[in-house]
Amino acid sequence: MKTPLLIAALFFSGFTFAQETRPDSAKTKNIEAVTLTKKVFKKESDRFVYDVASSPVAKGNTTFDLLKQTPLISTTDDKTLKITGKNNAVIYINGRKTNMDAESMVSFLKNTPAENIQKIEVITVPGSEFQVESSDGIINIILKKKMSDGLNGNMRMANSQDKFNASSASFSANYRKDKLGISANLNSGGNIRGQEYLLKNGNAKSSSESVGTVDDPNLSLGGYLNADYQLTEKSNIALTWNSYANRSYNSTVNLFNTIKYFDDASQSQVTTYTNSRNREDARSYNNSLNLNYELHTDSLGSKLLLNAAYLNFKRFQFTDNRTYAADIFGRDLGLEQTIIQNLPQVVNNFSGMADYIQKFKNDFTVSIGGNFNKTKTDNDTKSDTFITGQTPMSMPNHFIYDENILGLYLTAEKKFSEKFSGKIGTRYEMTKSLGTSDNASPEYRSIRQNYNNLLPYLSFNYALNDTNNLSYAFSSRMRRPSFWELNPVRNILTRDNYTQNNPFVKAASNYNQELTYMYRNSYFVILNHSYIKDEITQVPLQREIERDGVKYRQLAYIRTNFGTQQQMTASAGMQRTFFKQYLTSNFTLGFQHNIINGSLNTDPTTGQIFETYTNNRKSNSILIQTNNTLRLDKKKTWFLGVNYFFTDKQQIELGVLKSMMSLDLSIKKNWNDWTFALNLNDVLRTNIVEIEDVQPNGTYNYIKNDTFRQGGSLSIVYNFGNQKVKKVRTIEGASDEIKNRTR
Repeated sequence: MKTPLLIAALFFSGFTFAQETRPDSAKTKNIEAVTLTKKVFKKESDRFVYDVASSPVAKGNTTFDLLKQTPLISTTDDKTLKITGKNNAVIYINGRKTNMDAESMVSFLKNTPAENIQKIEVITVPGSEFQVESSDGIINIILKKKMSDGLNGNMRMANSQDKFNASSASFSANYRKDKLGISANLNSGGNIRGQEYLLKNGNAKSSSESVGTVDDPNLSLGGYLNADYQLTEKSNIALTWNSYANRSYNSTVNLFNTIKYFDDASQSQVTTYTNSRNREDARSYNNSLNLNYELHTDSLGSKLLLNAAYLNFKRFQFTDNRTYAADIFGRDLGLEQTIIQNLPQVVNNFSGMADYIQKFKNDFTVSIGGNFNKTKTDNDTKSDTFITGQTPMSMPNHFIYDENILGLYLTAEKKFSEKFSGKIGTRYEMTKSLGTSDNASPEYRSIRQNYNNLLPYLSFNYALNDTNNLSYAFSSRMRRPSFWELNPVRNILTRDNYTQNNPFVKAASNYNQELTYMYRNSYFVILNHSYIKDEITQVPLQREIERDGVKYRQLAYIRTNFGTQQQMTASAGMQRTFFKQYLTSNFTLGFQHNIINGSLNTDPTTGQIFETYTNNRKSNSILIQTNNTLRLDKKKTWFLGVNYFFTDKQQIELGVLKSMMSLDLSIKKNWNDWTFALNLNDVLRTNIVEIEDVQPNGTYNYIKNDTFRQGGSLSIVYNFGNQKVKKVRTIEGASDEIKNRTR
């Protein structure tokens, strides 16, 4: 483990404090002779602000590349972005949540020039006015305001190679003429997501081991169309349509299983072998339409925002799972069991949102608003089991879920002086849901849940002096289950290994506190405490089952609410440039303390009893993360990127997650309107998931999952048109929160 320590020492060498210089007072009298230097990275009332326009990193980068260079933001797969210490990062543009699906958003970020970005705001503890869940953080991208009419856009082509080859292409355009603005994007891609698994579970007497591959081919087509029209000098109306389709046919799971059990008659351990072969065809469609109206009510910036939206999500999934008897060499000896499943899901959502922001002359702002979501999901599933020599069994289940959510919020923000500002607010949410099933046992045919939640928020920011800043924030949030988590279906992996969803899952409560200290807008220390009640997770339950007179181990991953979880983190980091802005570096060193307290022995959906699984454990771990960009020439056309992260082993709900790390390298060339980039990911091949758990009764569970993060990609981007065209106003969709729960 010398590598993490070596890299830590290397970048701590730059963790030195520069001497402060005072400007010559005589020169300040002539304003034309003064060079003003903006604060590139600073802490404001409830957010960190990265002033991209003042940073040399922006030149020649895409927005996605720029986000990877932003302090507190990281990516481990070059697709998803994370904020340090947060579950998820929600993307906002110009203060409004984006109404795009995940694939379209990645394409948008990777094809938007960083020169269009004014600043990036990282909101680690969002206020009551933001519609986010759990411990999510917000990345707010502020675009530059450019008023010229005309057309611009870009085209991007990329090819990557890990276990399999993948390719993608996209086209984006932005048009403005007088009062009308139109933007559009079309993107497509094809890949095979390869994985390798090693699964072990059991005890001293009986056990099961599965090893094999998962190959999931995907073809996708998506895009968006935004139209924004200025009705008057004070009002705008906009219509946004987003669409995404994905097809995954002939997705396969091939596992070789070694099963050991104790034979009472011979008083010895017997070993048998099987093959699990699973084939799946799936396709999904996600379409949403959003209508937005914005009215500015005064010259101070007060405004009214109204949104109405419709969302339709469809997923069709057909699986054919077969179990074959096998020999020690993995050769099939005969078919033992076949399970055919049809698992469709249809989600329809109607939603509305209203916000009013009133600004006063004495730096006082009041925001009030609300949202309503009405969602219906239809899950008409079918499952048929065929066992050699036995009568086929059919288990259909038509599950319909209706949910209504009404949310209201009120916030007040005040700047008391140049040094002190504060914000206080609360959010009240009322949730009513009903799940019905016409094929379940009587106790599961009608599941009704009604609950109300009051979610307060508080933050303040105090500038001790020009170089020292202190801030504190408290927030409470709900984390609602995704719709697929509520659908009570069983997904088969092997004959004795499956996952079980749960319609009884209720929303989890999350309480966050954060204390931040910043020095000279370059160095920061963050202390965070998060408490989660009724955490939503999968719990691994085991038991002995008897089949044909033989006792086997069964492993079920049960989706449910599982006890409480606490997480305490302490992070220290920096954002600085060195060597006359040739090197731009951000670095974070964190310490994390996890406490998990939960116990379960019953599947809440079926009532089946398992051996008790307990997780009453604590763990301490460290995090090292650094992102660095080295400019290789004076003309700012060649750039070298070196990114690295290390996470120590830590306790999670499933057991102990072992340490992971990744070293990523990139080189980029800007040539006129073209950008060429080569990226090498997980160079050391160390970004592999391993989870291990041993229970007090001797039962163990082990998971090793390799998703082949090691690989490379080559991309070419061409920017065309008038680069001064004003970006179309990006609108928050009223159904965005619901859309997140379909994934």
